[in-house]
Amino acid sequence: METELNELMQVRHQKLDELRATGMDPFGGRFEVSHHAGQVLALEAHLENQEVSLAGRLIAKRGHGKASFAHLLDVTGQIQVYARQDEIGEKMYKLFTELDLGDIIGVAGPVFKTRTGETTINIRRITLLCKSLRPLPEKWHGLKDVDLRYRQRYVDLIANPEVRKVFLLRSGIIKAMRRFLDDRGFLEVETPTMHTIAGGAAARPFITHHNALDIDIYMRIALELHLKRLLVGGMERVYELGRVFRNEGISTKHNPEFTMMELYQAYADYSDMMTLTEEMIAYIAQENLGTTRISYQGQSIDLTPPWPRLTMLEAVKRYGRVDFNLINSDAAAREAAQEIGVLVGATDTWGKVINEVFEAVVEPYLVQPTFILDYPIEISPLAKQKKEDPRLTCRFEAFITCRELANAFSELNDPIDQKQRFLEQAKQRAAGDEEAHMMDEDFVRALEYGMPPAGGLGVGIDRLVMLLTDMPSIRDVILFPTMKPREE
Repeated sequence: METELNELMQVRHQKLDELRATGMDPFGGRFEVSHHAGQVLALEAHLENQEVSLAGRLIAKRGHGKASFAHLLDVTGQIQVYARQDEIGEKMYKLFTELDLGDIIGVAGPVFKTRTGETTINIRRITLLCKSLRPLPEKWHGLKDVDLRYRQRYVDLIANPEVRKVFLLRSGIIKAMRRFLDDRGFLEVETPTMHTIAGGAAARPFITHHNALDIDIYMRIALELHLKRLLVGGMERVYELGRVFRNEGISTKHNPEFTMMELYQAYADYSDMMTLTEEMIAYIAQENLGTTRISYQGQSIDLTPPWPRLTMLEAVKRYGRVDFNLINSDAAAREAAQEIGVLVGATDTWGKVINEVFEAVVEPYLVQPTFILDYPIEISPLAKQKKEDPRLTCRFEAFITCRELANAFSELNDPIDQKQRFLEQAKQRAAGDEEAHMMDEDFVRALEYGMPPAGGLGVGIDRLVMLLTDMPSIRDVILFPTMKPREE
């Protein structure tokens, strides 16, 4: 296979040398594009006999002596082109017939319909814009090796038109999210991606070193703490769409580098965030898909608000048959979990045990959009306590297709409470928990100036795109997912 590829590439390199010998530039320059393939096909009746110019990649070609057909692919799709030697001359026709699949060309000529009714461009002029030195995969039958598709996304986008549609829809999803938030008075901001303290989430960070300052710096694991500082500064509604980095495992649901949207709204709470979340997701689906009733991997999903609400304790009682409201000690909680087959750590607290049980026995049932409310305080160091039950916090996560899609709090704005929770997290970190939150004295200082009561929300953009494009893996919706390098 490799030998055959090398031979094909040698032939293309020979053609490259021959083109250069004639004085032609095989890697072209500017070309005036008047239309794209999709526009010509959509407006064929209005464009018939009018001259258009298009540029794209040659993906199919067939010749009939002194006349040849081909197909060009651009960002909107493909269109047929037609060349005749007696119309464009022997030299230009020879160039056309000797083109390889994968070459990028520009063509100009009138639009017409063939006898079979196919909209076609009758070439009057042709320009070679880029000579392709590698053949397209599998003679244009598509790139099937999934691992290779992720590694060579540039080829995947050429060979598999449905992949381009996913990423066009991803762009539409993000645009709709911005419109929704902008229309509600939120201001889009940018905050640092390199932090001296990794905070805002329970995750292991990537560490790098700044030579000039001679300090270690962390790639951010969340957007939260800088955005909250902006609330302190008087910016009442802010959001950011940005990359987040977590030094964790890779799976169909996780990539070390992913995209988050986080927003913070002063004078709101987590009930406001629930309303905002369900309305925003429904709006994005309606804008991009024309419906709030979608299909994901064969399952019918209804995104229409309102979504069901269930506390974590209620959910564990319903699906795990354990009422942790009746359990008052860490040891009893661990024992209850083990009795239903959930493995927990020997020192796990009541709250951590509940979360482990929830992940094991509840999440598989959360197919339809569902808000899970009131998480234990041990796993929610940045959320307000519930006044009626200080073991719990005003926090929710939104689940769809058994995956967490969003996470939100009534934000903790008590600097004394926040510092105490950071200290508790620091103890856990010292005991070996690499995901425990670091102490952030500057954030505490910011809270001491006063942060208004607020609701905060984080949404995983990649998982949202997976949902709305019906993709089974996060790698299908990230253009260049993290991969272990192959030996060449």
